[in-house]
Amino acid sequence: MSSILLKQANIVNRGAIKTGDILIKDGRIERIDSSIDAQATMELNCEGKYVIPGIIDDQVHFREPGLTHKADLYTEPRAAVAGGVTSFMEMPNTKPPALTQELLEEKYLTARRKSLANYSFFMGASNDNIEEVLKTDEKEVCGIKVFMGSSTGNMLVDDEKTLEAIFSRCPLLIATHCEDEATIRKNMEEARNKYGEDVPIGLHPLIRSVEGCYLSSSMAVGLAKKHGTRLHILHISTKDELDLFTNGVPLREKLITAEVCVHHLYFNSKDYERLGTQIKCNPAVKGPEHQEALMPALLDNRLDIVATDHAPHTWEEKQQSYFNAPSGVPLVQHSLNVMLEFYQKGQISLERIVEKMCHAPAECFRVKERGYLDEGYWADLAIVDLEKEWTVEKSNIYYKCGWSPFEGHTFKGKVETTIVSGHIAWNEGRFFEDKKGERLQFLGR
Repeated sequence: MSSILLKQANIVNRGAIKTGDILIKDGRIERIDSSIDAQATMELNCEGKYVIPGIIDDQVHFREPGLTHKADLYTEPRAAVAGGVTSFMEMPNTKPPALTQELLEEKYLTARRKSLANYSFFMGASNDNIEEVLKTDEKEVCGIKVFMGSSTGNMLVDDEKTLEAIFSRCPLLIATHCEDEATIRKNMEEARNKYGEDVPIGLHPLIRSVEGCYLSSSMAVGLAKKHGTRLHILHISTKDELDLFTNGVPLREKLITAEVCVHHLYFNSKDYERLGTQIKCNPAVKGPEHQEALMPALLDNRLDIVATDHAPHTWEEKQQSYFNAPSGVPLVQHSLNVMLEFYQKGQISLERIVEKMCHAPAECFRVKERGYLDEGYWADLAIVDLEKEWTVEKSNIYYKCGWSPFEGHTFKGKVETTIVSGHIAWNEGRFFEDKKGERLQFLGR
């Protein structure tokens, strides 16, 4: 395998920024020093640029199998890599859903052939597959996904005995989507009775309400505390839920962790008027008072991870009426840019961005030898020009769906190069696809 020498980079790692060189060999970081004099197959001048660990996005929906008109395991990992995301963890609600070990392994085999980024896939839980769930290998699979709220097909887990069994018997991390189904159905019925099929999109955060989120999240936390379960609650969107989480212990020691997504940090309910169903997602983008509470909770470590919940749909699907337009937003290519915009405004440091998007997912999911720029670790990293401005437009959107809620927006800060497991996968606007990503491995308990 070729070697790569990065010269005079501003290296962002473990809470500090230091200028130095990085030597990559045989897929791994061989050496980091203030100056390295070594022969390499390729040398990149990184003077004035910032090198960060590759982002690990712990929540994406890449739609394969069964929904590949929206996205697939070739297109979306490419988009991820263009945005500095080197590893992803993908959700099981495909068609068919990944509810058996055989179906789960088929996704891994597909990714092995197609994915430019490193990959892992959640095993899905349903009301009737507990024995299949318990067969999951904690060193080969990132976790178990439980939809404790509205979903499609057989993915909603609302049976109390099943939830007790999963939380009491499963040794893997359990990642939950928390919205109370009964609350949401009641709110939907009330909206339909008042507006018929013409429900205004602005009512979405009232239908998928704060109360619905809290009821479900608090139930999950209660189950986890009762059984000593490793619980990770996905996409927290309300200020009310923040008191469920603590910040008094190191992340590696936490049994209950939480994630915030870039769209809940960036948008609020006022943006429905401008963007409509483009930002319709579950849980909903909510009012400014909730948005404003999320960043402080991220900074004080009640919220542990920043992710995307990347969930693409076609433009035509999203243009339908409220009840017919599916929920989900394409985000994985632009998540770092969103966080860099907060950095440019002085709301978060580069070190904390790296902590929340790179280090924390590795710690929370116990990913083996990734998430840090450390000697001996896999060489997953992104080279970023913080001064370069660029505008999101059709020609540089790599999602299969071909659209983004950021279209027309100018970001400051651009990923110039992305290295995945020691391979240059993206460099100055070009993909290099002769080597695919690797399957993530985990340390387990």
